[in-house]
Amino acid sequence: MARASARGAGRSTTTTITDVARMASVSPTTVSRVLNGGYPVSAATRTRVEHAVRELSYVRNAHAQALRIASTGLIGVIIHDVADPYFAEIVAGIQEIAATSQRLVVLCNSLRDPGSELRYVEMLRGQRADAVILAGGAIGDPDYLQELPRQANWLKRQGARMIMCGRYSLDADAVLPDNRGGAHSLARHLLAHGHRSIAEISGPPRFSTTEERSAGLDAALREAGVARDPGLTVSGHFSRDGGYEAARTLLHGGRRFTAIFAANDMMALGALAALREAGLRVPADVSLVGYDDLPILRDVVPGITTVRVPMREMGRRCMRLAMAGGRRPPSLETLPVEVVERESVAAAPAGQQV
Repeated sequence: MARASARGAGRSTTTTITDVARMASVSPTTVSRVLNGGYPVSAATRTRVEHAVRELSYVRNAHAQALRIASTGLIGVIIHDVADPYFAEIVAGIQEIAATSQRLVVLCNSLRDPGSELRYVEMLRGQRADAVILAGGAIGDPDYLQELPRQANWLKRQGARMIMCGRYSLDADAVLPDNRGGAHSLARHLLAHGHRSIAEISGPPRFSTTEERSAGLDAALREAGVARDPGLTVSGHFSRDGGYEAARTLLHGGRRFTAIFAANDMMALGALAALREAGLRVPADVSLVGYDDLPILRDVVPGITTVRVPMREMGRRCMRLAMAGGRRPPSLETLPVEVVERESVAAAPAGQQV
């Protein structure tokens, strides 16, 4: 019978499928059906069983107790979007270190869904992963934010670790770029070119990356005494299409702006397409900046001014932390970023500078 560590510090007992069944007020057979899937179980019953599994930290792996101290050599990596070049760079750094240490990397794609991310963490716990790396900004969902620290704690009980790549956490190791500082420097670059009417294409709401980069822009504008126009901020998906649609919204909004600050490079590429479609030239009519410095920017005309984020190095450092193991205090590494000046920024058009 599969067993797992029981909840509660200092307890030496184990949790069985019977314990889960008792808490959920169902039979052990029903618990098995919920866990295995493919059986007709009511939504209410499934919810009770899943709640009991989480509360008792039940691990389905039949060998979990026998392998409690052993290393499996497996590292789980959960990313927001496998199609996003940002995450491809991070994974490349992770794989680079893994290839030299005979570690197996399992890649999971959450599509920025908090429930999916938590389910992947639970599955990786069941597979006795040595560590779980969560790449991407923190998701601002209340239930998710309450549950994730518990998952990190359960990993610790199994001798494993959780590592945050691109976000901060008190309960786990973290490697992140200076998002706020980079956005602040990028905004100052626009201000130095005379831009005062700066539109923002921000990322999705309730994501730490969105909030940090917007905060850096806000701080630079406040320091320069520039009042923000709420009508010049449009949010979108962290994608080319997200940037394209957000830029079209700005163009149809009727408000004047001389520059666009996009939350990442993919959104900047979408905005560039929308501006060209509208007959506007970059940077002669509108300046444009992005964030991340993705390799794809090397082939874009005009070259887009952006902030270089050390994505591969973030992946490398996260993988080294994953391999370090041990019951040590969580570490926090903030990596520096830099503004990369290219051809997409010019002086604000005459008569529109303040």
